[in-house]
Amino acid sequence: MKNSTLLEYLTKTQNQSKNALKTMIQNGSILVDGKVVTKANYPIQEKQTIFIKPKPIVYQKYEIPILYEDNDLIAVDKPAGLLTIATEKEKEVTAYHIVSQYIYQKTYKRIFILHRLDQDTSGILLFAKNEKTKNIMQDNWNSIVKIRGYYALVQGIGLKPNGTIHTWLKETQTHMVYSSKNKVGKEAITHYQVLAEKKNTSLLDVHLDTGRKNQIRVHMKELGHPVLGDVKYGDKNSFPRLALHAYHLEFIHPVTKKNISIKIEMPKCFHSYL
Repeated sequence: MKNSTLLEYLTKTQNQSKNALKTMIQNGSILVDGKVVTKANYPIQEKQTIFIKPKPIVYQKYEIPILYEDNDLIAVDKPAGLLTIATEKEKEVTAYHIVSQYIYQKTYKRIFILHRLDQDTSGILLFAKNEKTKNIMQDNWNSIVKIRGYYALVQGIGLKPNGTIHTWLKETQTHMVYSSKNKVGKEAITHYQVLAEKKNTSLLDVHLDTGRKNQIRVHMKELGHPVLGDVKYGDKNSFPRLALHAYHLEFIHPVTKKNISIKIEMPKCFHSYL
């Protein structure tokens, strides 16, 4: 790998033609240390992790792209509508179960949940492939994870170009989350930037300092700009799904200590709506 380009490295290690490898690079199918690289002449250094995206996992109506995988972690793009983990009513049609089956068929080992996305939120979901990695990640989540970025379509325009919402969240017996008074509950910090305004809708780039249940949805509602499609927190079916997408996850690898940055595109339905 020393003093080579990405294309040179792949040519030596993969049993495919140069043209096929160039197409894979241009299509964003190659990751270097978790980051998509689209230039064939990208310089490769020793000890970097090269990952070629495999075919998506297909389960019933869901297609789940694998975004990153190594010996310790696997990240997937969870579709909107798919549960992260099981509930009393649904045990098998979940991201955890589907990815577990994929890993078990290859290694006969189990995976471990590290964080969750709401059922109707799409985007990057990360799992640990062993208990040691799970414990390191969960015990040091806020120091290991550097960026948690979301795209959100929200009702209305006129928000400040940048803003921060800092509250303490509590949950009712009916599972509604809200910001409490007197700083009682779990601290929640949300940062946003307005990317575009159109059709009485704002496109936001949202970043979290904390990862509380329904955090973005509650904070947007309390700003007076609920997330489109969020019937629970104030929107009235103005979008066919919850318009929230986890597009960027950056963290320090718990074993290799490398900086891993995983990014994915905005859903097509967000683009077409705007």
